[in-house]
Amino acid sequence: MKLNGTHQVLAFANDVNILGERVDTVKKNAEDLVASTKEIGLDLNANKTKYMTVSRDQNARRLHSMKTDNSSIERVEEFKYLGTTLINQNSIQEKIKIRLKSGNACYYSVQNLLSSRLLSKNLKIKIYRTIILPVALYGCETLSLILREERRLWVFENRVLRRVFVSKRDEVTGEWKKLHNEELRDIYHLPIFVRVIKSRRMRWVGHVARMGEGRVVHRVLVGKPECKSPLGRPKRRWGDNIKMDFREVGGGGD
Repeated sequence: MKLNGTHQVLAFANDVNILGERVDTVKKNAEDLVASTKEIGLDLNANKTKYMTVSRDQNARRLHSMKTDNSSIERVEEFKYLGTTLINQNSIQEKIKIRLKSGNACYYSVQNLLSSRLLSKNLKIKIYRTIILPVALYGCETLSLILREERRLWVFENRVLRRVFVSKRDEVTGEWKKLHNEELRDIYHLPIFVRVIKSRRMRWVGHVARMGEGRVVHRVLVGKPECKSPLGRPKRRWGDNIKMDFREVGGGGD
C-alpha cells in the first residue's frame, strides 16, 4: 500500500507500519490512513499506536510530539513489529539481548524436563530444537553478527546443552563434573547456533534475490545508500556477513 507518493505503509492484519523520511510526512500518512479506515468503521487505538525516529542526528532523537485525529501518539526508542523488536539505533547488541531473553524464558519453562533423568537424550534434544531454538533464533535471517555476539550465542547454547546431557562421572575420582565445551561438541553432532543462523541467512538472501525488482525487500538488498558514511570504522553490515558465509562454503564472496 502507498500513501503520499513513494512512502510505504506495511500492513499485516492488525499491525500497520508507516514509513517516511520526515515526522510530518508520517503524520500526514497516518491521518490519511485514519480517514480511510473510518469509512469502513475502523478506529485508531491511540494507546497501541507508537512512533519512532531512526537517525544518526542526535537532535532528531529528541522528544517530539505527534498528534493525529485529536490523539497524542507516544514516541518510543523501540517497538515490536511482527514478533521482531525494532530499535532506533539499530543496535545488534540489543537485538541479541532481546532474543536471548526470550530464549531464556522459554528455557526456564521447560527446565525441569531437560534436567529430568527419566527422559532420553534424544527426546531432550527434540525439545530443545523444537521449542527453545525457534524462539531464540526468530528473525535471525537479518542479524549481522560480530564475534562478540557469536560468543554470547555460544554461551547460551552450551548452558542449555549441559542441561540436556547433564553431568558425567570422572573415571579416576568418581566425582560428577560438568561437561566442557569440547565434550559437548563431541556428543552434540547437530549444527550449532551460529551455523544455523548462517544457513538461514544464505537461504533468505537467495529467496530475496529471486524476487522481482518491484518488491521493497529486493530493492533494499540491491540498493545503494546515497548519504555519506560517518567518520570512524564502519560497522559490519548484513551484506558483509553474507559474503563471509559464502566464502566459508566455497562459493566466493561476490
